[in-house]
Amino acid sequence: MLSFLVRPPHHLLSLLWPGLRIPQRSVLCARSRPRAMASFPSSWEMPLVAVCQVTSTPDKQQNFKACAELVREAARLGACLAFLPEAFDFIARDPAETLHLSEPLGGTLLGEYTQLARECGLWLSLGGFHERGQDWEQTQKIYNCHVLLNSKGSVVATYRKTHLCDVEIPGQGPMRESDSTMPGPSLQMPVMTPAGMVLLRARAVETQCYVVAAAQCGRHHEKRASYGHSMVVDPWGTVVARCSEGPGLCLARIDLGYLRQLRQHLPVFQHRRPDLYGSLGRPL
Repeated sequence: MLSFLVRPPHHLLSLLWPGLRIPQRSVLCARSRPRAMASFPSSWEMPLVAVCQVTSTPDKQQNFKACAELVREAARLGACLAFLPEAFDFIARDPAETLHLSEPLGGTLLGEYTQLARECGLWLSLGGFHERGQDWEQTQKIYNCHVLLNSKGSVVATYRKTHLCDVEIPGQGPMRESDSTMPGPSLQMPVMTPAGMVLLRARAVETQCYVVAAAQCGRHHEKRASYGHSMVVDPWGTVVARCSEGPGLCLARIDLGYLRQLRQHLPVFQHRRPDLYGSLGRPL
């Protein structure tokens, strides 16, 4: 789930902060066939990112083929960083199949993605990899691991999901991620990328960041379906890019100049209360 800021009207913002530049942005949609969506001039101040929306199944090679097609299209359109959703590698029918299909970070599948990153010359944010960790033999459970690859195919950072999804939805039965997955032991500091600092953990809107939310869509198998709506949201909560309901990608410019100006006019980091909740890291 995404959290959105309640966004004041632009004319009110202009009255409150006369010097604040508020770019006019249109919502950018991607059809099932990828195509260029950017409406901004290219510059180092506005790097282009791609959000890939896919329908993962238990077939890992078919999933890789679909993801690779979108990544190559993103590279062709000039993106410097492509985001793939959680469970980009596969979505299994049950916990037993999940464990059977899982791999270590040094396995064959992640090797294919490192090669893809090198081939395309762009960074990859792999939103959730079913990882057999070093404690696999003891626990027989995996980690939901977010992997960040640079354009040379090197693993720059990993974040193992700390809060697992255990829910019961009426009419759909329970979903208990903890049946097959271990919670991660620690948080991950922000990582510098060509698109700025990237958080490998949830919501950043309330901390004045762009949120890039890659999602699954469609029917994965007879037991599960997802609803898409991948998007990019700016620090005001404006949706600046959005995918359609089918597989595809959307592109958005990350306006670093606008971000710096917004933080100058609304210095939320000066309002932090570490005496109440501790210090989770230095301000971005």
